[in-house]
Amino acid sequence: MRKLVLFSIAALVSLAGAAIAQAPEPEPAWRRSALAFVPAGYIGGDAYRTDEAAMTGYLAVYPANASDPKSPASVFAPRQALVVKLTRGDGGLRAAAAELQPRVDPIRGNRDTTMTDPDGEERQFEKMDAELAADRAKLPEGTEPCSLRAWSWDRDPKGLNVRAEPSVKARVLGTLPPPYRLKMGGSENTPEGGWLTEFRIIGFKDGWFLIEGATPPGKEYEDEKKYPRNAPKPYSGRGWVAANKVGANYANGATRMGGLFQAPFADAKWTPAQRKLGGTLDTDGGPKRLLACSGHWGLVESHDGVRGWWRSLCSNQVTNCS
Repeated sequence: MRKLVLFSIAALVSLAGAAIAQAPEPEPAWRRSALAFVPAGYIGGDAYRTDEAAMTGYLAVYPANASDPKSPASVFAPRQALVVKLTRGDGGLRAAAAELQPRVDPIRGNRDTTMTDPDGEERQFEKMDAELAADRAKLPEGTEPCSLRAWSWDRDPKGLNVRAEPSVKARVLGTLPPPYRLKMGGSENTPEGGWLTEFRIIGFKDGWFLIEGATPPGKEYEDEKKYPRNAPKPYSGRGWVAANKVGANYANGATRMGGLFQAPFADAKWTPAQRKLGGTLDTDGGPKRLLACSGHWGLVESHDGVRGWWRSLCSNQVTNCS
């Protein structure tokens, strides 16, 4: 039987306990008044730092189209912040003026997560994202680096085409089998619709995922002695598949559960969302649609129609990815 691997990068396992019930930090009093200064084209997130000595607050902001599949945000792009001048009144600190500026920390540069990363999880993900960015040159030009596990849910008997370029006109390199059930002696854990073909997502571009490492459907879950030699074999090399044919399960990404983020950052605006069978989002089940990816984040649509970002997706088909 398969040894269950819940994340594509082993380091994520060490983060699991911190995210299960992570609650947001208390909102400082000045944040609400600062939202009035967020410029058009941006959406305010967390107030991530307050410097009372300088009477200055810092509000995370991200482009309003960050969760649009046609223009998805990138974890590798420079970030900005709303730098807020504060004044003190009877109700405490409030915003008096604000200016959009590059988000820069004197020590850590662009990745300023002061007061939003008490346990250091964000720094660990930054390190992993930096490794992905370093390998960007190995991907086709214009490809957004990603690191997620997923599957094909295309039920076409001919299989899902894996293409040489992100285009329906590109050459077909091979196919990924449709859901598969062993005719005799299959595992009792076999999903109702059959085993799905799993793979790694390593990039995204224009509505297509760049994948590699596809494995025969169900082979890693079934008894090796009973798995048929003539079972369908997927194309396991690198190639492109249409995003609307790809799915996954939510995994524990050391962020707040119960909803989705407006941008692929843990201090972006957060919106509650529901699971397929009801209840707030967690690692039980997956999204209705997987739309795009950036780093370890997936842009998804929940079953109740909320669109946003979730960090860490997995392809485990026999248990949740907590």
